[in-house]
Amino acid sequence: MTTENNKMSHKAPDFQATALEAIPKIASLARGQFRTHKTKNLEWRKTQLRKLYWALEDFKPQLVEALKSDLGKSSFEALLTEVDWVKKDCIWMLDHLDSFAKDQKLGSPDVPATYSIMNFRVKKDPLGTVLIIGPYNYPVQLLLCPLVGAIAAGCTAVLKPSELTPACAMWTKELIEKRLDSGSFSVVNGGIPETNALMAEKWDKIFFTGSAQVGSIIAQKAAETLTPVVLELGGKNPAFITKNCGNLALAARRLLWGKTQNAGQVCMSQNYVLIDKDLVPSFIEFLKVAYKDMFPNGAKASPDLSRIVNKRHFHRIKKMLDDTQGKIVMGGEMDEGELYIEPTAVLVNSVNDSMMEEESFGPVFSIYPVNTLDEALNIANLIHKTPLSLFAFGNKAENKRILNEMTSGGATINDGFFHGAVNTVPFGGVGDSGWGAYRGKASFDSFTHFRTIAETPGWAEKLIRVRYMPYDFRALAFLNRLTEKKPNFDRSGRVVKGFGYWIKMLFGLGGKSAKGALLRWLVVLVAHYMYTNRS
Repeated sequence: MTTENNKMSHKAPDFQATALEAIPKIASLARGQFRTHKTKNLEWRKTQLRKLYWALEDFKPQLVEALKSDLGKSSFEALLTEVDWVKKDCIWMLDHLDSFAKDQKLGSPDVPATYSIMNFRVKKDPLGTVLIIGPYNYPVQLLLCPLVGAIAAGCTAVLKPSELTPACAMWTKELIEKRLDSGSFSVVNGGIPETNALMAEKWDKIFFTGSAQVGSIIAQKAAETLTPVVLELGGKNPAFITKNCGNLALAARRLLWGKTQNAGQVCMSQNYVLIDKDLVPSFIEFLKVAYKDMFPNGAKASPDLSRIVNKRHFHRIKKMLDDTQGKIVMGGEMDEGELYIEPTAVLVNSVNDSMMEEESFGPVFSIYPVNTLDEALNIANLIHKTPLSLFAFGNKAENKRILNEMTSGGATINDGFFHGAVNTVPFGGVGDSGWGAYRGKASFDSFTHFRTIAETPGWAEKLIRVRYMPYDFRALAFLNRLTEKKPNFDRSGRVVKGFGYWIKMLFGLGGKSAKGALLRWLVVLVAHYMYTNRS
């Protein structure tokens, strides 16, 4: 760690909102930095990613302390799911940036052979200057991982951390503005007035993570200037446990994990569990066993369990529990002074119960008994047709049916939200749980314009004569003979296997491609050679 960093206190500076009059200047500076074209240089981008990596390493004590202060997050979770997560993102992107950014040559089947001389390719251009608005639940990871993608793509960016995590917001501002390229990357702190001021600026893309309510406001405002958006939202996520669940104890343990990490303040965790009614008593007992394993001295005494971010969200979750008509079968303890809510399961019998109507976004979830998988799927589609996640604990056929009949941003079979636990695979919602995806290559793609380029040589003029007036139908007919492929189906949509098909099958030995046919002929020739040369 640097000498400078050793001198820094781990306590965050007092939260200070960015002056409203400064915000247009910050946005203008970021746009101006992009217009210098320096961000298009791959080495410049790599340097910024390397600087971000070391900034995270050097500010690690401050960020860990900030996460403890803002969310009661343990140092283990602070490192695993926040600081080290983004560091790994930097390294992975550095390893792959050259291949992501290089031009992609377009040939068959995208470009007909007739036009192959035109040197069709896709150029990867940065979108420009982007706005990234982060949430409170993972204030480091969910703000800085999109930034990794923006830097890799060659964009400049202004970041807006959540004001609900003020210590993280202040350290993030210092980390970004002291270590990365001045003006190209800035942080604006504040609440609704500052966010409104940022939304009044013109951006080339807006990346927002947060609630659907705020996301719809962001989308409406962005639409006024035709600004594209990525919305990473949430949803009332279902878990399905069928009568053919292979290991009910494991299902209970894994689902409880999903509601204990970050005190359940995870957009991907289950909101409710739809379970075969005959399994309910055993499932509840297995939940209690898993609870005891995780918290041998009780959840409140655990150094690992986070706290609710503030009193408003504490009371929101408390109200769900106060208003439920169901029965608390695990947990239920609360302490407003500590913003503590115990991991809690509630057995309910109505889709109109308070535990089913709202996304809990906390360490509480409901258990809803069902008679059949049909009933479970009907309920899940009624509650939320496009949740961010779903979880299936059944046999292979049942899990396949759940995936087929229920739409979601992502899904995990036989576990909690593992589909969102790997930083290099795409993650995103669908419908009202989000637009767009990021992580891994998807982060680069999210901030990139894929620009198709064609390059027509001068000597090709005679070949493209057909496009010039006066039009010549003979030239058009000749072009069509070169470029058109005859259909292998009739007007009813049935495939017609004509003479050409059978000739291809015969000489290709049934292979569906030239490579497949070649392999088959090689096998035949080898077999023939071995047969004729047998002793």
